[in-house]
Amino acid sequence: MPPEAASSDGPESLRAVLDVSRETLARLEALVALVRKWQPAENLVAPATLSEIWRRHVADSAQLVALFPDNRRWLDLGSGGGFPGLILGCFLVGESDAAVHLVESNGRKCAFLRTAARELALPVMVHQGRIESVLADWAHPVDCVTARALAPLGKLLDLANPVMTTGVPGAFFKGADFAREIDEAALSWGLDLVKHQSRINMDGVILEIRNPVRREAGRATGDETR
Repeated sequence: MPPEAASSDGPESLRAVLDVSRETLARLEALVALVRKWQPAENLVAPATLSEIWRRHVADSAQLVALFPDNRRWLDLGSGGGFPGLILGCFLVGESDAAVHLVESNGRKCAFLRTAARELALPVMVHQGRIESVLADWAHPVDCVTARALAPLGKLLDLANPVMTTGVPGAFFKGADFAREIDEAALSWGLDLVKHQSRINMDGVILEIRNPVRREAGRATGDETR
Protein backbone atom coordinates (compact mmCIF):
# COMPACT_ATOMS: atom_id res chain seq x y z
CA MET A 1 0.00 0.00 0.00
CA PRO A 2 1.49 3.41 -0.93
CA PRO A 3 2.13 6.14 1.64
CA GLU A 4 -0.99 8.11 2.49
CA ALA A 5 -1.48 11.69 3.56
CA ALA A 6 -4.57 11.84 5.71
CA SER A 7 -6.83 14.85 5.23
CA SER A 8 -8.07 14.55 8.82
CA ASP A 9 -6.47 13.00 11.85
CA GLY A 10 -8.05 10.11 13.70
CA PRO A 11 -8.08 6.33 14.09
CA GLU A 12 -8.80 5.99 10.37
CA SER A 13 -5.13 6.85 9.80
CA LEU A 14 -4.33 3.30 10.89
CA ARG A 15 -5.97 1.94 7.75
CA ALA A 16 -2.83 2.86 5.82
CA VAL A 17 -0.91 0.39 7.97
CA LEU A 18 -2.99 -2.56 9.24
CA ASP A 19 -6.33 -3.74 10.54
CA VAL A 20 -6.98 -3.10 14.23
CA SER A 21 -9.32 -4.96 16.58
CA ARG A 22 -11.90 -3.04 18.59
CA GLU A 23 -10.08 -3.89 21.81
CA THR A 24 -6.75 -2.61 20.53
CA LEU A 25 -8.38 0.52 19.12
CA ALA A 26 -9.94 1.24 22.51
CA ARG A 27 -6.50 1.01 24.15
CA LEU A 28 -4.99 3.28 21.51
CA GLU A 29 -7.76 5.84 22.03
CA ALA A 30 -7.15 5.74 25.78
CA LEU A 31 -3.42 6.21 25.19
CA VAL A 32 -3.99 9.20 22.91
CA ALA A 33 -6.20 10.73 25.61
CA LEU A 34 -3.41 10.26 28.17
CA VAL A 35 -0.84 11.86 25.86
CA ARG A 36 -3.12 14.87 25.35
CA LYS A 37 -3.63 15.13 29.13
CA TRP A 38 0.09 15.04 29.94
CA GLN A 39 1.31 17.01 26.92
CA PRO A 40 1.02 20.55 28.37
CA ALA A 41 3.27 19.70 31.31
CA GLU A 42 5.63 17.13 29.81
CA ASN A 43 5.89 17.96 26.07
CA LEU A 44 5.66 14.29 25.13
CA VAL A 45 5.50 14.97 21.38
CA ALA A 46 6.49 17.96 19.28
CA PRO A 47 3.67 20.50 19.75
CA ALA A 48 3.31 21.01 15.99
CA THR A 49 2.48 17.31 15.57
CA LEU A 50 -0.16 16.99 18.30
CA SER A 51 -3.01 17.85 15.93
CA GLU A 52 -1.95 14.87 13.79
CA ILE A 53 -1.11 12.49 16.62
CA TRP A 54 -2.93 9.54 15.05
CA ARG A 55 -1.10 9.73 11.75
CA ARG A 56 2.26 11.17 12.82
CA HIS A 57 2.73 9.05 15.92
CA VAL A 58 0.21 6.23 16.36
CA ALA A 59 -0.01 4.94 12.78
CA ASP A 60 3.66 5.64 12.16
CA SER A 61 4.64 3.54 15.19
CA ALA A 62 2.16 0.78 14.29
CA GLN A 63 4.14 0.07 11.13
CA LEU A 64 6.41 -2.11 13.26
CA VAL A 65 3.49 -4.42 14.00
CA ALA A 66 2.76 -4.76 10.28
CA LEU A 67 6.42 -5.32 9.35
CA PHE A 68 7.26 -7.73 12.16
CA PRO A 69 3.98 -9.45 13.10
CA ASP A 70 5.66 -12.35 14.88
CA ASN A 71 7.76 -10.24 17.26
CA ARG A 72 6.56 -10.34 20.86
CA ARG A 73 9.55 -8.90 22.72
CA TRP A 74 10.76 -5.41 21.91
CA LEU A 75 13.39 -2.98 23.19
CA ASP A 76 12.62 0.70 22.55
CA LEU A 77 15.58 3.03 23.09
CA GLY A 78 14.98 6.64 24.11
CA SER A 79 11.25 6.03 24.46
CA GLY A 80 10.32 9.65 25.26
CA GLY A 81 6.55 9.96 24.96
CA GLY A 82 6.13 6.25 24.25
CA PHE A 83 6.26 6.07 20.47
CA PRO A 84 6.67 3.38 19.32
CA GLY A 85 6.99 1.46 22.61
CA LEU A 86 3.55 2.08 24.10
CA ILE A 87 1.92 1.48 20.72
CA LEU A 88 3.62 -1.91 20.52
CA GLY A 89 2.36 -2.62 24.02
CA CYS A 90 -1.22 -1.81 23.00
CA PHE A 91 -1.06 -4.37 20.19
CA LEU A 92 0.60 -7.08 22.29
CA VAL A 93 -1.86 -7.24 25.19
CA GLY A 94 -2.84 -10.86 25.73
CA GLU A 95 0.00 -12.29 23.63
CA SER A 96 2.04 -15.06 25.22
CA ASP A 97 5.50 -13.94 26.38
CA ALA A 98 4.88 -10.34 25.26
CA ALA A 99 7.30 -7.81 26.74
CA VAL A 100 8.09 -4.28 25.61
CA HIS A 101 11.09 -2.71 27.34
CA LEU A 102 11.25 1.09 27.30
CA VAL A 103 14.57 2.81 28.07
CA GLU A 104 14.31 6.50 28.98
CA SER A 105 16.55 8.78 31.05
CA ASN A 106 14.04 11.57 31.75
CA GLY A 107 12.31 10.90 35.06
CA ARG A 108 9.14 12.82 34.26
CA LYS A 109 8.69 11.01 30.96
CA CYS A 110 9.29 7.72 32.78
CA ALA A 111 6.47 8.68 35.14
CA PHE A 112 4.17 9.08 32.15
CA LEU A 113 5.31 5.80 30.58
CA ARG A 114 4.68 3.91 33.83
CA THR A 115 1.29 5.56 34.29
CA ALA A 116 0.20 4.67 30.76
CA ALA A 117 1.44 1.08 31.10
CA ARG A 118 -0.37 0.65 34.41
CA GLU A 119 -3.67 2.28 33.44
CA LEU A 120 -3.87 0.41 30.14
CA ALA A 121 -2.53 -2.88 31.57
CA LEU A 122 0.19 -3.12 28.92
CA PRO A 123 3.02 -5.70 28.88
CA VAL A 124 5.52 -2.86 29.27
CA MET A 125 8.54 -2.43 31.53
CA VAL A 126 10.20 0.97 31.97
CA HIS A 127 13.95 1.16 32.57
CA GLN A 128 15.02 4.61 33.75
CA GLY A 129 18.58 5.59 32.95
CA ARG A 130 21.02 6.39 30.19
CA ILE A 131 20.93 3.85 27.38
CA GLU A 132 24.63 3.04 27.75
CA SER A 133 24.17 2.26 31.44
CA VAL A 134 20.97 0.25 31.06
CA LEU A 135 22.35 -1.91 28.24
CA ALA A 136 25.72 -2.48 29.91
CA ASP A 137 24.31 -5.45 31.82
CA TRP A 138 21.20 -6.16 29.75
CA ALA A 139 19.79 -9.63 30.42
CA HIS A 140 16.25 -9.55 28.98
CA PRO A 141 15.54 -11.56 25.80
CA VAL A 142 14.18 -9.43 22.94
CA ASP A 143 13.24 -10.07 19.32
CA CYS A 144 14.09 -6.61 18.01
CA VAL A 145 15.49 -3.25 19.12
CA THR A 146 13.94 -0.03 17.83
CA ALA A 147 14.27 3.73 18.13
CA ARG A 148 12.38 6.67 16.70
CA ALA A 149 13.66 10.25 16.44
CA LEU A 150 16.58 9.49 18.76
CA ALA A 151 19.95 9.84 17.01
CA PRO A 152 21.77 9.46 13.67
CA LEU A 153 22.09 5.87 12.48
CA GLY A 154 25.76 5.52 13.38
CA LYS A 155 25.07 6.63 16.95
CA LEU A 156 22.08 4.28 17.16
CA LEU A 157 24.32 1.37 16.22
CA ASP A 158 26.79 2.41 18.92
CA LEU A 159 24.00 2.53 21.49
CA ALA A 160 22.30 -0.71 20.44
CA ASN A 161 25.53 -2.65 19.89
CA PRO A 162 25.46 -4.54 23.23
CA VAL A 163 22.13 -6.10 22.23
CA MET A 164 22.62 -6.39 18.47
CA THR A 165 25.90 -8.28 18.86
CA THR A 166 23.84 -11.14 20.30
CA GLY A 167 22.00 -11.47 16.97
CA VAL A 168 19.05 -9.19 17.73
CA PRO A 169 18.01 -7.12 14.67
CA GLY A 170 17.24 -3.42 14.70
CA ALA A 171 14.32 -1.50 13.20
CA PHE A 172 15.01 2.22 13.13
CA PHE A 173 12.70 4.99 11.91
CA LYS A 174 14.42 7.50 9.62
CA GLY A 175 13.34 10.58 7.69
CA ALA A 176 14.34 12.26 4.45
CA ASP A 177 18.09 12.20 5.27
CA PHE A 178 18.22 8.43 5.63
CA ALA A 179 20.55 7.94 2.64
CA ARG A 180 23.14 10.31 4.09
CA GLU A 181 22.87 8.61 7.48
CA ILE A 182 23.42 5.20 5.88
CA ASP A 183 26.50 6.47 4.02
CA GLU A 184 27.94 7.99 7.20
CA ALA A 185 27.22 4.88 9.28
CA ALA A 186 28.82 2.65 6.62
CA LEU A 187 32.15 4.38 7.25
CA SER A 188 32.24 2.73 10.66
CA TRP A 189 29.92 -0.26 10.28
CA GLY A 190 29.41 -3.15 7.91
CA LEU A 191 25.64 -3.35 7.49
CA ASP A 192 23.16 -6.01 6.43
CA LEU A 193 20.37 -3.55 5.75
CA VAL A 194 16.88 -3.52 4.23
CA LYS A 195 14.95 -0.30 3.62
CA HIS A 196 11.19 -0.44 4.21
CA GLN A 197 9.32 2.50 2.70
CA SER A 198 7.18 4.27 5.28
CA ARG A 199 3.44 4.05 4.65
CA ILE A 200 2.91 7.27 6.60
CA ASN A 201 5.85 9.55 5.78
CA MET A 202 6.51 9.63 2.03
CA ASP A 203 10.12 10.68 2.63
CA GLY A 204 10.77 8.23 5.44
CA VAL A 205 11.86 4.63 5.86
CA ILE A 206 12.23 2.00 8.54
CA LEU A 207 15.73 0.55 8.37
CA GLU A 208 15.93 -3.13 9.23
CA ILE A 209 19.51 -3.92 10.21
CA ARG A 210 21.05 -7.25 11.10
CA ASN A 211 24.53 -8.30 12.18
CA PRO A 212 26.25 -4.89 12.20
CA VAL A 213 30.03 -5.26 12.35
CA ARG A 214 32.24 -2.39 13.46
CA ARG A 215 34.93 -1.66 10.88
CA GLU A 216 38.61 -1.46 11.66
CA ALA A 217 39.96 2.09 11.51
CA GLY A 218 40.99 3.04 8.00
CA ARG A 219 39.50 -0.03 6.37
CA ALA A 220 38.03 0.61 2.90
CA THR A 221 34.26 0.33 2.61
CA GLY A 222 32.08 -1.29 0.00
CA ASP A 223 28.36 -1.28 -0.65
CA GLU A 224 26.98 -3.80 1.82
CA THR A 225 23.44 -2.51 1.94
CA ARG A 226 20.47 -3.63 -0.05
